[in-house]
Amino acid sequence: MSHERFQFTSSEGHQLAAALDTPDGPIRAYALFAHCFTCGKDVLAARRIAVALAAEGIAVLRFDFTGLGSSEGDFANATFSSNVADLVRAADHLRETRQAPAILIGHSLGGAAILAAAGAIPEAKAVVTIAAPSDPNHVTQLFKDKVEDIRREGEVEVSLAGRPFRIRREFLDDVAEQGLTEKIRTMHKALLVMHSPTDDTVGIDNATHIFVAAKHPKSFVSLSGADHLLSGKQDAAYVADMIAAWATRYVDIATAPQPALEAAPRNVVVQETRNSKFQQIVTTGPHRLLADEPASAGGTDTGPGPYDFLLTGLGACTSMTMRMYADRKALPLDRITVTLAHKKIHAEDCEECETREGMLDQIDRVIRIEGALDTEQRKRLMEIADKCPVHRTLTSEIRIVTRAAD
Repeated sequence: MSHERFQFTSSEGHQLAAALDTPDGPIRAYALFAHCFTCGKDVLAARRIAVALAAEGIAVLRFDFTGLGSSEGDFANATFSSNVADLVRAADHLRETRQAPAILIGHSLGGAAILAAAGAIPEAKAVVTIAAPSDPNHVTQLFKDKVEDIRREGEVEVSLAGRPFRIRREFLDDVAEQGLTEKIRTMHKALLVMHSPTDDTVGIDNATHIFVAAKHPKSFVSLSGADHLLSGKQDAAYVADMIAAWATRYVDIATAPQPALEAAPRNVVVQETRNSKFQQIVTTGPHRLLADEPASAGGTDTGPGPYDFLLTGLGACTSMTMRMYADRKALPLDRITVTLAHKKIHAEDCEECETREGMLDQIDRVIRIEGALDTEQRKRLMEIADKCPVHRTLTSEIRIVTRAAD
């Protein structure tokens, strides 16, 4: 994955700090992400979701709203409407420099802002809200004890997430006049609403209101057990996985064309996702899958482990080789099932092994052959199993050449 940082000009002339996470392979689609109120583009949830989506081939642009993070401007001068305008400007920047976003994603108040901005981004086909309020005015509950002071004095400092922010009367007036329900009703884009039923910051009733107001196609995913900020790594990874899978139904996800026949094996690229200690994204050609370790080994068991992949390669090669032989010889072979296991054994327990001391690797391979085959045919198929290319690779001298990337 590549991570690019740059700036673009806001609707009010400020330089906004942005980050674009792109996959190592072909970009299948672009997404625009709006973070939560007083957060920033580098808040854990935003960063984890962006990285996970990039692993799925989706490039994600996230940026700091005016006066937040590394962006210019005074947060006190920002309003919900100015944030919406900045989202539209971010989409313009993507359109001008890369490709307009097909997917819009918003977390918390950023979700409300995404809903408000969606109509002004015509290329966007899919909209996702995560723990979003159905009314931007909901954010005033975070400093409800200061609302009267703000209205009376015009500007007051409030504490949000342990940090001081200045809120002005204009902000209160702006969020009170949004009329978001009508914008949701007339959005005319596919909508995915994601919300935790135990969210104690923005209640689940907000998700209900958004979902009911929207026209079809619309979907809801419960983030059971997650908190409002998606603090758990697995919650962010789950959100990204759901978005990537759901969006393919509504967005023209581009895929790199593959030749019908390839002269050489495809490269396999393995890269950390950083969603957990061991989780990796494995890419080969158009295929993407996760690798991990089981919980007993310190992983999160979100995918097969390294030895699982090793056994998978041997098992698949064994079955394919036997099938090719059976078809060529017109044998009545119905189905092949290969079950494999890996373990360590003492060298002294292996009579046919050259190594006599220490521990050895042993792979147990059990092959079930189904079909009306006679004894001789079954025997020949078992002999063919040992001739599969991966078997030969594992039992021959292997040279692994390692070098640092340029």
